Amino acid sequence: MTRTAASQVPLHPLLSERWSPRGFDAAHEVGDDALTALLEAARWAPSANNTQPWRFLVARRGDGDFASLVDLLAAGNQVWARHASALVMVAAETADETGAGRSHALYDTGQAVAGLVAQAQAEGLATHQMGGFDAVRAAETFGLPGNLTPLVVIAVGKYDPSALLPEPLAGLETKPRSRFPLSTLLIEPARLVQQVA
Repeated sequence: MTRTAASQVPLHPLLSERWSPRGFDAAHEVGDDALTALLEAARWAPSANNTQPWRFLVARRGDGDFASLVDLLAAGNQVWARHASALVMVAAETADETGAGRSHALYDTGQAVAGLVAQAQAEGLATHQMGGFDAVRAAETFGLPGNLTPLVVIAVGKYDPSALLPEPLAGLETKPRSRFPLSTLLIEPARLVQQVA
């Protein structure tokens, strides 16, 4: 299923066709090369002073870490995310080895995730990012040091339009995509706002 974004100007298909399905093919297995490509795309994201604060825990369906990650998800996410081929927990290194804070760690890690998601789209894989998980328990479960902050869990796999989902989740798969108008997102409503209004 293609759900191309209705943008005011044409966007690259990697951006305009990306969306976050919940219907995953429970039989699909993601290969080593594909997962490595996602992590490489994230690795080469820009970061403040090249600090590269992103960290990834990758688990494939069927292994113990995958089951642990599913257990950490909010109940509504567990229903469908357990069918993904892999789950990737992303954490940000919010302080360096001296304890000094990394002020841009969250921003930089977000950029790394954006790269990962774009590469997944290029590989023909679907992704769904989830903030609905227990970050405190995640840090405890995986023995993360205090300077690593779990931010998101990403489901990765093959989209399956026939996957059975309970309502209201099933309805969300076909609901029209929407975004705020661009003009409402600009802080400085000057000349550009009039052009895009």
